[in-house]
Amino acid sequence: MSTAYLHHRHAPRPRRQHSRLLARPLTVIGPLVAVALGFVVYVLWPRWPGAAVGPDAPTLPITIGGTAFNVPPAAIRVPMQRRPGAHERVDLNFIWPSLQPPDPATLTSTPTKAKPRPRPFERVFATLAVARDSLLPEERVKTIYPRYAETEPVAGPEGLAVLPFRQGTPYQGEDLVYDATTPSQFLVRCSRNGAAATPGICLQVRRIGEAEVTIRFPRDWLEDWRAVAGNLDRLIEKLRPPGG
Repeated sequence: MSTAYLHHRHAPRPRRQHSRLLARPLTVIGPLVAVALGFVVYVLWPRWPGAAVGPDAPTLPITIGGTAFNVPPAAIRVPMQRRPGAHERVDLNFIWPSLQPPDPATLTSTPTKAKPRPRPFERVFATLAVARDSLLPEERVKTIYPRYAETEPVAGPEGLAVLPFRQGTPYQGEDLVYDATTPSQFLVRCSRNGAAATPGICLQVRRIGEAEVTIRFPRDWLEDWRAVAGNLDRLIEKLRPPGG
């Protein structure tokens, strides 16, 4: 067997050598790609918000749509919402008419005869939520409600006008109730008192920055609506930071 044949048989194959050369950069780039991918996943992976605080903690600074509020934790109805920072929505309730948050003890213990919980309708309820693309309250009055309401209001409690919504509309069974002299000063949308002493509920919606505040209270309170209007103004003031 000739030496030329042996040399040809045992010589390195160019293709295999070329593959090895390509594999070397991949062994370096591969881990770098994995690290970069891991960082992206870490940054984008959804995280739970910070731990909720106790209802007896100091007032929490929160933002709704970038609008600042100061909220007592005991007034927050959903425990997981009791944390500072940005929120999409926060649900609140306050004792009426003092506007104090519920006693933290009643939120964590079983009521007793010596210390009963307040009845639900001794409270006023409020929801703070990001307004998004919803119409301003005054625009709803001008452009939406007239499509569904009767043409003429009827008299309500002293100084109030009541404009019923028509049957067969999205607001049937409800009324617009407003200050007959200055509607912009006080306007609410109320369901009517129902069977079995089911109370009607009134909604007042306010826009503050990019946040929408919806306040709910019993329709029967309209008998003293001026005091109610003043107290609702005080509630909004309590929720806003100084100078806000």
